[in-house]
Amino acid sequence: MIDVQNISKSFADKVVLKNINVVFETGKTNLIIGQSGSGKTVLMKSLVGLIEVDEGSIIYDGRNFTAMNFRERKEVRKEFGMVFQGGALFDSLNVLQNVLFPLNVFSTMSKSEKLDRAHFCLKRVNLEHAAHLFPSEISGGMKKRVAIARAIALNPKYLFFDEPNSGLDPQTSIVIDNLIKEITEEYQTTTIINTHDMNSVMEIGEKIVFIYKGNKLWEGTKHDIMHSDCPELNDFIFASEFTRLIKKNIKNLT
Repeated sequence: MIDVQNISKSFADKVVLKNINVVFETGKTNLIIGQSGSGKTVLMKSLVGLIEVDEGSIIYDGRNFTAMNFRERKEVRKEFGMVFQGGALFDSLNVLQNVLFPLNVFSTMSKSEKLDRAHFCLKRVNLEHAAHLFPSEISGGMKKRVAIARAIALNPKYLFFDEPNSGLDPQTSIVIDNLIKEITEEYQTTTIINTHDMNSVMEIGEKIVFIYKGNKLWEGTKHDIMHSDCPELNDFIFASEFTRLIKKNIKNLT
């Protein structure tokens, strides 16, 4: 569980987050949604310590992350798994070597144990057959699955996904969503997903937090969201769904 308590963040005279309070639950897919520039990316970066908040606390299972020094934070970060928007794979390493990377850096396992773990993670995302390939030789969806395999290599307690379906076709997006949900349940991770994708919201949104101009305006589940009385959220849902339908129709015409 990650307990966010009264956090605020400004850059110069621009307030980006205003007194955010939210609990991200263990064993569930927690989604942060909102328009570009709403503050959701700053919120995620604050959670992992890439940005220092001005006020408030971020509590990891009873541990105050914001009050820790560098060494203490480093220990907590060993429990993190992160999947970046573009996958962030190392082009000069093959798929297996990419998954091995965090194990080589942070693990005290033997070489054979690291290889076993890396192969297990690739098998978990159905990519064991691609272990010898390089990122330039695989599809965008496969890259995202490699990134997920790498993220779970150290068996993290907390998983962070930044726009995991960005640039993917609808069918591949469903595969990624289902994989994230399965891994969350299987490993009982606290999973946080930063997304614009309303399909993801409606498929795997067990807890949804809507950020608007730095404020948390709404939270609930995928079952609650269609009955929201928050006008800003309703506008966001309509705009997202309208854009999706336009893109689908353009694709069908080409």
